[in-house]
Amino acid sequence: MTLALIGVIMLVALMIPIFGIVVDSPIGRAIARRLEGAEAGTPPNVLELAKKVDLLESEVDDLSRAVESLREENQFFQRLLEESPGRSALPPKTGS
Repeated sequence: MTLALIGVIMLVALMIPIFGIVVDSPIGRAIARRLEGAEAGTPPNVLELAKKVDLLESEVDDLSRAVESLREENQFFQRLLEESPGRSALPPKTGS
């Protein structure tokens, strides 16, 4: 009986610092915030940030399309230059 009592006392004594470490950790703080309720939940800026992210994603898509278009134009001009090596870049100079 006394060994069981000593075991319980030792268990409680060891759990106190472990409990303190867990409560003070980021996980403990997250659990505390969750237990506080929904009113302390996400800030109102999240919707505004979501709109900005959507806008930025659409801008990135537009820029990707523009870059692809420029790449295709560059390839076209490169082929034109490679296919006609006999042509001079400038017309001959006339004496004036």
